[in-house]
Formats: sequence, structure tokens, C-alpha cells
Amino acid sequence: LTDVHEQIDSYVADVVRSCVPHMTLDEAFEKKDDVSSAVQQKLTVEMGLYGFQIHKALVTEMVPNAEVVQSMNEINKQKRLRDAAIMAAEGDKIKVVKAAEASADAAQLQGEGIARQRGAIIDGLRDSITHGSDEQLSTEKISELLLITQYFETLRDIAANSKASTVFLPHSAGAVSDVASQIRNGIMQAGAPGQQRM
Repeated sequence: LTDVHEQIDSYVADVVRSCVPHMTLDEAFEKKDDVSSAVQQKLTVEMGLYGFQIHKALVTEMVPNAEVVQSMNEINKQKRLRDAAIMAAEGDKIKVVKAAEASADAAQLQGEGIARQRGAIIDGLRDSITHGSDEQLSTEKISELLLITQYFETLRDIAANSKASTVFLPHSAGAVSDVASQIRNGIMQAGAPGQQRM
């Protein structure tokens, strides 16, 4: 044995060439201890023949080709970008869902508020008309009064909105009664037996 260092390098290179090609790059970094164990076993047997005793063989660092390192860095970068995009999309999804839930809750509360408002209007109309008398208003009359009230509120809202387009409505005392009867007739016809539903 003329050159110990060269012989050891040769054995180490032989073990590395036989072990590492069977691993992926990530596995090679993860299993450095397996490589060092294989190197130690090989050196213990081979160098023992020359009177050398090998206590430990350490693999301290793996240095892949520069192109491989660049490729690994690009893979890691793309993975992190993908994870960031997924997290951003999840955040956007949560915002949209929460906005939709808030809109639904607002619509529900608005509907409940309108129902209470109309109930109060009906009670107020009934009380103001029947106050001091024993007369009872029928449901039909109360509905007609409510429709007339809403009709005038609609006219007021159209007039109050500066961006409103011109709207022509037949307006007279008879027209209000006409509107009420047309709405009532439409509701009754829609609920008539044998009426086709769309």
C-alpha cells in the first residue's frame, strides 16, 4: 500500500457511486447517515487488511452540481408560490362567502323590518278609521288601504329621487282604486284552482 489517502478516497468514491445513484436528491440529503455507514463498513473491511482501524466515517456535506442546486431552488420557489396562491384564494373565498352571508342577513333583517312596519301601518290605519266607532274593517279593506298607502309612498320616492327617469302614471282618485283592484285581481287569479304555475 503506497498511498493510503488515495486508496481511502478510491474506496469512498466506490461506495458513493454504488449508493447515491439509487436515491433521489432529497433522499441523498436525508440519508447521509446511511451513506456514512456504508463507507465505514467498506473502509473497515478493506483497510483492516492493511492494519488500519476505522472508527467512524462522516459525510459532512453533499455538494450537487450547480444546475441541480438551481433546479432545486426553483422547485422550492414554485412550491411556495403555489402554496401562497392557494392561501390567497382561500382568503378571497372566505371574504366572498362572508359578504354573501352578511348580505343575506341584511336582506332578512330588512324584510323583517318592512313586515313590522307594514303591520304597524295596518294597525294605525285600522285604529284611525275605526276610532270611536264599533265598525270593524274587513281584511279586504285593510289590504286596499295598505296598497293605496304604498302607492303614494312609491310616488313620493319617485319624486324624491333626482336620478329618476320620467314615469307617467294615471293619477286620480279613481286610478288609485283601479291600481288596488288590479293588484287584488292579479293575486286572486294567480291563486285560482287550475291556474298553471311557472
